[in-house]
Amino acid sequence: MNRFELTILGCGSATPTNKRNASAQLLNVAERFFLIDCGEGTQIQLRKFKCNFRKLDRILISHLHGDHYFGLIGLLQSFHLLGRKKKLTIYAPAPLKDVIELQNKVSETYLNYHIEYVDLDPKKATLIFEDEKVEVSSFPLDHRIDCTGFLFREKKLPRNIIKEKLLKKNISVAEIHKLKLGFDALDEDGNPVKNSELTTDPPTPRSYAYCSDTRYNERIIEFINGVDLLYHESTFLNDMQERAVKTRHSTAQEAATIAKKAAVKKLLLGHFSSRYEDETEFLKEAVPVFENTLLASEGVIFSV
Repeated sequence: MNRFELTILGCGSATPTNKRNASAQLLNVAERFFLIDCGEGTQIQLRKFKCNFRKLDRILISHLHGDHYFGLIGLLQSFHLLGRKKKLTIYAPAPLKDVIELQNKVSETYLNYHIEYVDLDPKKATLIFEDEKVEVSSFPLDHRIDCTGFLFREKKLPRNIIKEKLLKKNISVAEIHKLKLGFDALDEDGNPVKNSELTTDPPTPRSYAYCSDTRYNERIIEFINGVDLLYHESTFLNDMQERAVKTRHSTAQEAATIAKKAAVKKLLLGHFSSRYEDETEFLKEAVPVFENTLLASEGVIFSV
């Protein structure tokens, strides 16, 4: 089975601390590497946790609050200094291109590589990347400025051929391909062969949803329904409910409620306010609502 792994690089909110960096995650889906948000210090975290810079071809920025992208210009210039030549694709709100190009202009930096910018639509769900292994969509969140979440879905794999049984049949390569696609086949004498005789079901495709900064809003449930792993921001505890509403963030209990209503398999909490020292308090408020809740912790790898 292909790898589907999430590495937490930063789990804090607006103000970094000596315990928590700003938002950043690295997702590996079948050796497709996606950097999700890029808060201050992200490139240091990538080095600290031995993540391979050279395999990173796609960066997704949920919105333009500093704790989600202030680390980007440094990372882009490090790519340049390391001699990167291959294209990098950045999926982000449209104004980001102007921000990056201005920073490069005033520093007279001329990158060795091309950046392709893909503007995100903050109003509707949109397919932003697809290949034979994975598809990635963005969807609207409810924050103070335009903000999108991201949904990563593995493509359905071909059916598994039972090699021991196949060896007893005289079947061409073309007919084997039909079996992998789920169809019945013919042996070289023209005799029908049932698909169920020679194949087994492939692994169930896996999925991950990233809900960056957002207040409690049940409209996102349609986009994340049934995912294997949901990351949902939980900036505050219930003691700061009023503050959460004012700043359009969520509490741990609200994140758990979304997870429960969306029937996800696991919930991952993060984006913790620096006012809280003990993250286990977030579990205490979330677990009674949604039992299968975990805490984002820097350097931890979650397998989906």
